[in-house]
Amino acid sequence: MATTKAAPQASQTSQVPPSSPGTDGGTEDRRTSDSRRTAEEGRHLNSPLFLTMLLLTLVLLQSPIRRALSAPVMQSWTTVFVAVIVQALPFLVLGVLLSAAIAVFVPPSFFARALPGRPALAVPVASAAGAVLPGCECASVPVAGALVRRGVTPAAALAFLLSAPAINPIVLTATAVAFPGNPEMVLARLVASLLVACAMGWLWLRLGRTDWLKPPAHPSHEGQSRGEAFWGSVRHDVMHAGGFLVIGAMAAATLKAVAPESWLRVAADNPVLSVLALAVLAVVLSICSEADAFVAASLSQFSLTARLTFLVVGPMIDLKLFAMQAGTFGRAFALRFAPATFALAVAVSVLTGWVIL
Repeated sequence: MATTKAAPQASQTSQVPPSSPGTDGGTEDRRTSDSRRTAEEGRHLNSPLFLTMLLLTLVLLQSPIRRALSAPVMQSWTTVFVAVIVQALPFLVLGVLLSAAIAVFVPPSFFARALPGRPALAVPVASAAGAVLPGCECASVPVAGALVRRGVTPAAALAFLLSAPAINPIVLTATAVAFPGNPEMVLARLVASLLVACAMGWLWLRLGRTDWLKPPAHPSHEGQSRGEAFWGSVRHDVMHAGGFLVIGAMAAATLKAVAPESWLRVAADNPVLSVLALAVLAVVLSICSEADAFVAASLSQFSLTARLTFLVVGPMIDLKLFAMQAGTFGRAFALRFAPATFALAVAVSVLTGWVIL
């Protein structure tokens, strides 16, 4: 009897259709695709709505905006802002394109093979090799991290990190265009930047500790094709460097148009105060090295030595560079490296300006 009762139960159990292993996965895939489609539709709907609201706001406020722009102060501000942007933008775009090409298509092992085996000799060679990276400081940080990851001594990689944004052909050409009446500014910037890069490399070789330097992470474009990595690097650098260029141009225009002439005269007439003021300004503005020469040229109230300090300090240490260095090499490294670089860059700039300018 027990056997007879168990048989129907077994047959009933066998009649239950087995669940397909792909059913749950297919449902999840459909839900994911639906959510992505909804998000894309929301973006497509929100973008025209945002533009419409922006245009409507501008139309409603056109009279106050027109009155504000017609003021002499705003006209002066607009003139300086547009002049800085128009002069600097071609160099910025060219530098970003070349920087992305070198970062993607030139293997970091090339630099490792080109450097001498002795660290003390590798530092000046790496400093001079910075001329082959025609990009801004945004590009030099990941390249320096790649060099350390490929076995280059940290002192040489750091020397390359400091020199590359300041002595490459794009930056020196932009400096010559920004200072047509002072060609010696190009030589002064080249000499001062090389001296600071070599000195900081040797200083790290002498006093640096390995536990201060966090091993750099792998670059974000690994696993992508070269074309994808190239355009991804271009988009990243244009967005970051272009944003800082606009901020720097706005700050320079504001300083030129709004700051009382008496204040600028007091700061410019004091040699020590003028150098320190422009050094701090370079750190705060965080302007890309392809564009900083045009901002420095617009600060005509200050001496050439003070503006040289602006050009030497900015590509080596500013707010965005500090964040990038801390993210690449670690906070302990950035907290020691940044103040030493700032102090040495100011001192070398003053000495170089006194000799050359």
